[in-house]
Amino acid sequence: MNDDTLQHTRLDGIVDYAAALDTLCGLARRNLCMFDKNFDGQGFNAEARHEILRGFLLASPANRLNILVHDARYLSTLCPRMMTLLHQFGSGMFIHQTPASLHQVTEPFSVADDAHYVRRFHFDDPRGILARHDPENARALKARFMEMWAASHPAASTTRLGL
Repeated sequence: MNDDTLQHTRLDGIVDYAAALDTLCGLARRNLCMFDKNFDGQGFNAEARHEILRGFLLASPANRLNILVHDARYLSTLCPRMMTLLHQFGSGMFIHQTPASLHQVTEPFSVADDAHYVRRFHFDDPRGILARHDPENARALKARFMEMWAASHPAASTTRLGL
């Protein structure tokens, strides 16, 4: 099988989904756009995910990691590894929160390099798909992400306040 052959892998549970997110993060070479309700329970404070994302951000100062959530409290309060990445790579990593008007969007998805993606059918449904080398659908999801991103606002800061 050619390395650029379209591949769809069925995901049957949250463990599959978290592993697919790791795979997707590893496939990213330029940009990674990730959307979920809050990313709770999906490995965002795991050391392995931290290392994959750190490697992605270290690979080039032009690389971008855009994370979009309905509620950023989980990432900002219970994921110190994500906050460490945000502080280290504040010019390449961004966490935004959607306005209430977008909370009806209930399908989490992530897109890497306009070519690969992971998506679930609903926040409450652990089933989903990992797609590699599917640029047509990846670009459609990325366009949807960018529309939501444009309406969102920064949710976590790279500045540290203190006395």
